[in-house]
Amino acid sequence: MAKTREEKADMMLNGDIRKTIISMAVPTITAQLITVFYNLVDTYFVSTIGTNATAAVGVNSSLERSISMIGTFIGSGAASYLARSLGRRDQEAADRVLSTSLVIGMGLGLIMLALGIPNIRSLVYFLGANDDCAVYAMQYAQYVLLAAPFMVGSFIFNMCLKSEGSASIAMIGIGFGGILNCFLDPIFIRTLGLGVAGASIATAISKTISFTILAYMYIAHKSAVNISLKKFRIVKEEALDVIRIGSASLLRTLCMIYGNITINRIASSYSTSALAAMSVSNRVMEFPFAIILGFGMGYQPTAGFNWGAKRYDRVREGLDFATMVSIVGGIIMGAVIILFRRPLISVFNKQADPEVLRICSLCIVLQCIALPAHTFLSIHNMFYSGIGKAKSALALSTARQGYLLIPLLYILPALMGVNGLASAQCGADALSLLITVPLAIRARKLIGAEMNA
Repeated sequence: MAKTREEKADMMLNGDIRKTIISMAVPTITAQLITVFYNLVDTYFVSTIGTNATAAVGVNSSLERSISMIGTFIGSGAASYLARSLGRRDQEAADRVLSTSLVIGMGLGLIMLALGIPNIRSLVYFLGANDDCAVYAMQYAQYVLLAAPFMVGSFIFNMCLKSEGSASIAMIGIGFGGILNCFLDPIFIRTLGLGVAGASIATAISKTISFTILAYMYIAHKSAVNISLKKFRIVKEEALDVIRIGSASLLRTLCMIYGNITINRIASSYSTSALAAMSVSNRVMEFPFAIILGFGMGYQPTAGFNWGAKRYDRVREGLDFATMVSIVGGIIMGAVIILFRRPLISVFNKQADPEVLRICSLCIVLQCIALPAHTFLSIHNMFYSGIGKAKSALALSTARQGYLLIPLLYILPALMGVNGLASAQCGADALSLLITVPLAIRARKLIGAEMNA
């Protein structure tokens, strides 16, 4: 039975903070893992077509991230504002911000669709495709673009539902679409013989259905926030707040996309096997990254809600608990993946290409060693985003995927060849501690200052 608005607020402000974080994180992690699982199902079935098809899916991951960039830019900013608004009992502002954010976000998705379809060949080459995999990449990109407005809307709905304490409802919407995708993949790829295009069609249908389920939660008034075109209004202070917080997510995703494109281009300059290896390693590492992101996204609303309500004691307790859990979890996940890396790689390396196995294994091992640093950064990024501190959130969100990784992508391959490319993401995680540790210390001082004010 769904909680009332009052019950959700009481849980966020008065419930055991550890239990609240866990209750928010579990459905969020589940939804993230379902998303990763159906991405892996795509890769699995496409890998039976060949190495070129597998590489094409890796190329299009940058396109999907470009679409998610719009949704997370607007959605993360709106979600942070919503949590703080609901914490201070400002229902009107929460309703207005969500309604305005949804209209603008889906409008941007339509623009991406209109610009992408006519220029699809140039687009996939820009994303890192080579002549061997370009045809497959175009087939996959076409249907992803058609679903772009609904994908953006899903991200906004999903993040805002979690911000109000409805993480389980958000999980249902995302999870159902992901499970449906797993069943549609073999039908479209094998039974109907549509190949790579079939995988893309299955993804597009699933994303659209997820959007429909999440939209129903608002239309049927099962959420703490109401949406309506009548509530659409751009208020300068609200818009700037959403943009400031969303910019951290926007720039992180931009850096991630640029980094992926750079990785694809460098890898393809070595061989299609290298390109496929980086694609497979990214798919495998999506498992721990999804858990880390899901836990952080489950934690973030509790920080924002309690910060808005001036419950700084709960903010401090929540941050300490989330930090401890994330670091321990990172160590455990890294060890497990290192242990089972070869069976995981073999699932997506159907042709048993030895070069794919070697490069992919090196990349995975190094990233797993650095997972605790990755989790430490993620939690503090979510903390600063949740309480509305845009500059610190921006510094953290763009570190690993941006100003640390991108230089390494040029330096390490020049020194070590393809092994340097496989090492770059680990190097960025290790260097991120230079940024995260000072900001982690500052976070505790900031909370202490508010408690003593």
